[in-house]
Amino acid sequence: MTPSEQPRLAPIPFAEWDEPTRATLLQFLRRPEIYLSGTADAPPIPVVLEMFARHVPLSASWLPFTEMLAGPDATLSARTRELLILRVAWRTRSGYEWAQHSRMGADAGLTTWQIDAMTEGPAAAVWTPLERTLLTAVDEFIDDHAVGDATWAALAAELDPAELFELLFLIGGYVCLAGVLNSIGLPGELPVPSPGPTPSTARVPPQYPD
Repeated sequence: MTPSEQPRLAPIPFAEWDEPTRATLLQFLRRPEIYLSGTADAPPIPVVLEMFARHVPLSASWLPFTEMLAGPDATLSARTRELLILRVAWRTRSGYEWAQHSRMGADAGLTTWQIDAMTEGPAAAVWTPLERTLLTAVDEFIDDHAVGDATWAALAAELDPAELFELLFLIGGYVCLAGVLNSIGLPGELPVPSPGPTPSTARVPPQYPD
């Protein structure tokens, strides 16, 4: 489904939300003072939140999970989180996820060159050894449905058990979300890939600390 086509499952416009839906979903709206300001230049409610209005009980369970991954109880840094999500977005061809998290990744400290290098993957020259291993973990999770032994050992040398546990749920959660958004047909543009290995050949052996 191309970005110009209508989603298979139409969002419910914010103006049509009932009070229980508003009470449930608006608590997950970041910067509500901007979206709900009532001014002429106020941006529209994000379409993905209008999509979640299709099933409020499910959304009331799912959205706190994603909020936790970006909140004060998260163990991974914002930069690491966005690094992992952007690789998921590229590998799953989720244009909507890419559009949102390329902006969030920049806010978290990823450079333009690093965001562009997501299309090349772990083989790109811009990554530190740990970043290469993180991206390799995403690729293995998607390709093999498990992080490989060598990659796990390299991650365990740098991350504590809580961070490792969170990393797996972060990758898995955003793979799930990408599949939902892609299936629904929520639009979003993906970048033109940079020259380099394709995702299936882009893995780099994990870098162990000295």
